[in-house]
Amino acid sequence: MRYGKAYEVGARVLAGGGCRFCVWSPDQAALAVHIFAPQERIIPLARTPEGYHRAEVADVPPGARYMVRFPDGRERPDPASRWQPDGVHGPSAVVAPYAGWTDAHWPGVALADYIFYELHVGTFTPQGTFDAIIPRLDALVALGITAVEIMPIAQFPGGRNWGYDGVDLFAVQHSYGGPAGFVRLVDACHARGLAVVLDVVYNHLGPEGNYLSEFGPYFTDKYKTPWGRALNFDDAGSDDVRGFFIQNAVQWVAEFHVDALRLDAVQAITDFSAHMFLTELAEAVHAAGERLNRHVYLIAESDLNDPRLVEPPQRNGYGLDAQWSDDLHHALHTLLTGEQAGYYGDFGGIDHLVRALRDGYTYAGDYSVVRGRRHGSSARHVPAERFVVGSQNHDQVGNRLLGERLSQLVPPAGLRLAAGVVVLSPYLPLLFMGEEYGATQPFPFFTSHGDPDLIAAVRAGRQAEFAAFAWQGIAPDPQDEATFQAAKLDPAEAQAGWHAGLRALYAELLRLRRALPALRHLSKDDQVVLGFAGQRMITLRRWHQDQEILALLHFGTETVTAHLPLPPGPWRTLLASADARWHDPAQPQAATDFPPALSVDGEAEVTLPARSFVLLEHVMT
Repeated sequence: MRYGKAYEVGARVLAGGGCRFCVWSPDQAALAVHIFAPQERIIPLARTPEGYHRAEVADVPPGARYMVRFPDGRERPDPASRWQPDGVHGPSAVVAPYAGWTDAHWPGVALADYIFYELHVGTFTPQGTFDAIIPRLDALVALGITAVEIMPIAQFPGGRNWGYDGVDLFAVQHSYGGPAGFVRLVDACHARGLAVVLDVVYNHLGPEGNYLSEFGPYFTDKYKTPWGRALNFDDAGSDDVRGFFIQNAVQWVAEFHVDALRLDAVQAITDFSAHMFLTELAEAVHAAGERLNRHVYLIAESDLNDPRLVEPPQRNGYGLDAQWSDDLHHALHTLLTGEQAGYYGDFGGIDHLVRALRDGYTYAGDYSVVRGRRHGSSARHVPAERFVVGSQNHDQVGNRLLGERLSQLVPPAGLRLAAGVVVLSPYLPLLFMGEEYGATQPFPFFTSHGDPDLIAAVRAGRQAEFAAFAWQGIAPDPQDEATFQAAKLDPAEAQAGWHAGLRALYAELLRLRRALPALRHLSKDDQVVLGFAGQRMITLRRWHQDQEILALLHFGTETVTAHLPLPPGPWRTLLASADARWHDPAQPQAATDFPPALSVDGEAEVTLPARSFVLLEHVMT
C-alpha cells in the first residue's frame, strides 16, 4: 500500500550517518529542507509524480534541527516531525530509532484481560514527565491494572494541555520528555507485564501551530466538526491524507511498541467512501501487530451506539476491536448523583443501568429525549469484551464546569458501589487516575496557548458548553497555570482514612475478577441482570463452568430490607462494600457487616445499607 516504506514521510536516519527526508505536498512544485547543524545547508527535495518531495542527505546526525522551506521562503516544521524540542513553531529534530528496548519477546495482553488505567502525563506526578511515571508502575501492578492508557502526547502548543489540541501527530510532547522519555516508559511497562494504550486524535487538529493546510489538502470544507475544519478522508487527495494518518498509527505500534490505540470521538470522522478510513486503519494496525507477533488493538470512543464499529468487515463493520460505553457511565452516574441535566436527561432509572449491564448500550433504537429522536442500534450480539466501561474518565470529569471528580459528588459509599458495578460487570473496566483511592483533586480543562485571540475564544467556548447543564459558577480559566496545578494528584492521599480502604477494595475486586472463573469469563449470555426499581436494587448473576456468583447492588440513600427472588441454595459472602475493612478506621460505626452466608429457597430477605453492594458465591454441594 502507498503508506508503506516507499512513501515513508518524515526524517529517517540512514546507516552511515545520513538522513532521508520525505514530505507530501502535492500543490507545491518544489520544496527544500533547511538543515541548521552540524553544517547549515538548504537541500532541494526531488518531487515524485504523487507529490512527495524526497532527498537523502549525508552527515545529518540524530538531534539535527531542520525546517521545510517553501519556494516563497516560508519555513515550517516537518508535518511528520518526530520531535519538536522548541514547541509547535520551532524547528523539527531528527530522531534515531531507540536501541535500548528490552521487550523483544513481549506478546502483549489479551483484550479480555485488559484493566485500563487512564492517566494524564502532566498531572499524574509532580514532575509531569514520562520518567516520573515509571516508579509508580509497580503500585499499579499491585492494584491489578494490566493496561496503562495515556492521554494524547502528540506535540501541542505550550507545556500543558489535555492533549486534544495536538498539531504534530508524529512528535512526542517535548515537555513530557519527548520520544526518548516515552520509549523508556513503554519499555518499563512491558517489563512489568503492563500493556500501553495511547489516545490518538484523528478527528481534528488544534488551531495553534497547525500548518498542515499549507502543505496539501489535509482538510475539506465538505464537513464541519465541533472543533473546526474536518480532516479530508473522502474528498480529492484523501488517499494520501489517509496514508499520513495510517502511518502515524503504525508508527506508535512499530516504533514505540504501543499495544493499543484509543481513537478519540470517531463520530466526528466523516467519511462516505465505500472502504472507510477506519476500516483501512484497522487493517494496517492489525497487520503491523501480526508482523511484530504482538496483540495490538484499536478502541473507539463514540457516542453513536453503533455496533458496526466493532463488527468485522465481513458483516459490514469497521473492524475495530472495542469501544467505550458512555451509556453505562451515564446510567451509573445519574443513579449515584441524581443529576439529570444535559445528556444525563436520558438516564436516571434502575432499568437504564440494567440494560447497559445486560446489552452494552442502554439506547439501542429507543427514543432519546435529549436528542429528540431514536438513538442507537442493538449490540446484544456483540461480545462483552468489546466494551470498555468506567464510572469516571477524563471527559466525564473534565467536561464539568469545575472538573469535579465523583469523590466530590457522592460519599465514599457511593465510590465503593461504583467500583463494584464497573469491576463486576462483564466488560473491560477503566479507572481514571486516582479513582482507586477517591482522589479529591479536580481535573478541569487547561491549556497554554500563545495566541491571545485563541485564549479568549477557548475561555468563552468552555463557558458556553456548560449552558445545557445549568451548573452555577464560572469555569476555571483554562490558561491560568493554577488551573493545571490544581489537577496534580497527591499520592499521599491514598494512604489516609477511607481513601486507603477504597484502594484496598479496588485491589480485592480486581483480584477476584482474575481469580474467579465466573468473573474472568466475559459473556453477556452467561449472566442474568434484574432490576428492582422500588428497592433501587439490581441483581447481577454470572456463571461459568461450575461456578456461579451473585452481586446485589443497592443505589438507595437509606438502608433497605428487601425480599428478592434469588437462585436457591447456599451462598457464601465473598465481599461486602459496607464491611469495616473498607472504611475509615476512625469511623468504625459507619460499617455494617453482611452475614457470612445465606440459605435461599427461591426468595431471600436481605438488608443492605445505603449505596452498597454484596458479592456472593453459590456453594456447590
